[in-house]
Amino acid sequence: MMVSTKGRYALRVMIDLAEHQKEGFISLRDVAERQEISMKYMEAIVAVLNRAGLLESRRGKTGGYRLSRDPSEITAGEVLRLTEGSLAPVACMEKGGCSECARASCCQTLPMWQQLDALIEAYLSKISIMDLAEGKVKAIS
Repeated sequence: MMVSTKGRYALRVMIDLAEHQKEGFISLRDVAERQEISMKYMEAIVAVLNRAGLLESRRGKTGGYRLSRDPSEITAGEVLRLTEGSLAPVACMEKGGCSECARASCCQTLPMWQQLDALIEAYLSKISIMDLAEGKVKAIS
């Protein structure tokens, strides 16, 4: 599994909005400047998050974006699944598993990939945007 810039930037956007949530609706330009992401790319990422209901938007002078839920209720896994489409560790696990693979019944590595997929899902589903914003996820030294 390789997380693209779209997924990484989406997490940065969500964290930025969480850090500034008390300010109300935040200008996309402000987020783009703070995160050093081009406006064009930012608009594409925000469109995905907005369509999925993770963001609320408001037009006009006091408009912008804000999180639609408390950042403690939005997980890194939810954001990454939206932007990446799949978090599967191998291609054969994408889109419903291995049902289309002729070798699934005799694949000796399938249980390993299934367990890895479950570990990735469990890990990313327990980390909230608030955890990331507050620095609660520590690097392994």
